[in-house]
Amino acid sequence: MAQPVVRTPRAKVALSTASVYPESTATAFEIAARLGYDGVEVMVWTDPVSQDVQALRRLSDYHGVPVLAVHAPCLLITQRVWSTDPWTKLRRARAAAERLGASTVVVHPPFRWQRGYAREFVQGIWRMGEETDIRFAVENMFPWRYREREMLAYAPDWDVSQEDYRHFTLDLSHTSTARNDALEMAGRMGDRLAHVHLADGNGSAKDEHLVPGRGSQPCAELLEQLAGRGFDGHVVVEVNTRRAMSSAEREADLAEALAFTRRHLGAARTPRP
Repeated sequence: MAQPVVRTPRAKVALSTASVYPESTATAFEIAARLGYDGVEVMVWTDPVSQDVQALRRLSDYHGVPVLAVHAPCLLITQRVWSTDPWTKLRRARAAAERLGASTVVVHPPFRWQRGYAREFVQGIWRMGEETDIRFAVENMFPWRYREREMLAYAPDWDVSQEDYRHFTLDLSHTSTARNDALEMAGRMGDRLAHVHLADGNGSAKDEHLVPGRGSQPCAELLEQLAGRGFDGHVVVEVNTRRAMSSAEREADLAEALAFTRRHLGAARTPRP
């Protein structure tokens, strides 16, 4: 009788520094070390420490937690972080990743009003990728909704799997908000899927970023599929803990997310006879 096989996951599990908001970037390193995450993904935003490579290196060394990825400042609230020029932002993100030993820069597609940037984005990302070993992993987004009306905020498309990028980031909270089939999108991305933002959602128009297992997204199924094909990118827990009533409650949520991720990346399978 065939015995179940338990896989040793190749993918590393990282904590996004965004997952501790409104706590600081420094707090994320501390929590990641205490809970046993393999590393962190630094969300570059308005926290000055997130923008300071030397400060990040000191935190990484002090806590023994490597920086595995850098999320470029692509949000509305970070339009002036590291310059107002989007290509300068990406060059600085690449330089930060190289100096910190990270393998991946996560980038969002342009907003539609960034017309020149959007027009050159696909080709520009290819050019930047050819200049470095850092992976520029373009992240799937979603249409903005208000009372069932949609606004297409991203260009060339919020569904990045429709475009010719070398590497992708798949975010399961974003597939929920977009009301996409996450497994189907992962299939379209194929071997170009290099990075995962693990979170859950229930199809709300708001980007929920729930702890995996608390929504309707196929988080477990995706992790098991990735493990089955030997995925060696990073799986980043990117959840919203703003409603946590205490530091202990926040840590409990992040510990639960880590346990869920490791369990399904190493899920037992019974080989077919």
